[in-house]
Amino acid sequence: MYKNKTVCVVIPCFNEETQIEKVIITMPEYVDHMVVVDDLSNDRTVEKIKNMQESQNKIIMIEHKINQGVGGAIASGYKWARDNEMELAVVMAGDGQMNPDDLPALLDPVADGTAEYSKGNRLFTGEAFKKIPTIRYLGNSLLSLMTKITSGYWNIADSQSGYTVLNKKALNLIDWDKMYKRYGQPNDLLVRLNVENLRVTDVPVEPVYNIGEQSGIKIHKVIFSIGLLLAKLFLWRMKEKYIIRDFHPLVFFYFLGFGFGICTVLLFLRVFGIWYFTGHIPPVNALAAMFSFMSASQFSLFAMWFDMEANKHLKV
Repeated sequence: MYKNKTVCVVIPCFNEETQIEKVIITMPEYVDHMVVVDDLSNDRTVEKIKNMQESQNKIIMIEHKINQGVGGAIASGYKWARDNEMELAVVMAGDGQMNPDDLPALLDPVADGTAEYSKGNRLFTGEAFKKIPTIRYLGNSLLSLMTKITSGYWNIADSQSGYTVLNKKALNLIDWDKMYKRYGQPNDLLVRLNVENLRVTDVPVEPVYNIGEQSGIKIHKVIFSIGLLLAKLFLWRMKEKYIIRDFHPLVFFYFLGFGFGICTVLLFLRVFGIWYFTGHIPPVNALAAMFSFMSASQFSLFAMWFDMEANKHLKV
């Protein structure tokens, strides 16, 4: 237990035969249960976990019959934690990229009741750019910016971090069967937490790379797939939070910003098309394009500002 609260660590695994033993061996003593979820590995991951169960009575193993993705594995672990009334549910990947020395700092705000969800932020440290592979650092930064707009948590960065702590209240509020099951799971969860008006905080953690882990993430593919997911989640949050559960005029500002944005693209295409074929720029068309651009920018910025104000009470 940690501060008189039961602690369950969910460990999603897929082909982690070289790393999983280290993750389990280095787990802090105050952890009550380790729920290792194997997502249909085709190496010796399951065998190694079962061997360790003989000497580690804290290990609970869940084996997927169908590969569901990292989000699906985490959802299975969360459901076990919810059904067994765990008070603090931690997620630590099975690849050893999460330093157990950082766990108390992540547990504290949730155990103390300051937040319902805490997550590691690897971008806080000045060494982040040196330790994290450049393409992943840049991709993470871009997705973090997009996730701020999508989720409504404007103070949160490193949206792709999987080192997290969730409390009992959040475990029971979220429908885990509906959570996204692939690499966009952290983004999806942030949106769902925001709709439930739960407090989220960032905690600086150490970036850990090049320890033998093998990443299955293809950045060039993930950026676009998660980008599309974020667009869908943004629309869902607007509908769910600001229309169905409560009404806020910011939806009109976002709608007008988007509408003027489409007009801006079309008008500028017409300006450049006429310029290319005739050699001159139609002044009325150019003025209309600039007016549309300014309107799109102002409506969008006001909508973001309203969203920040509406969610400032969730900032820890």
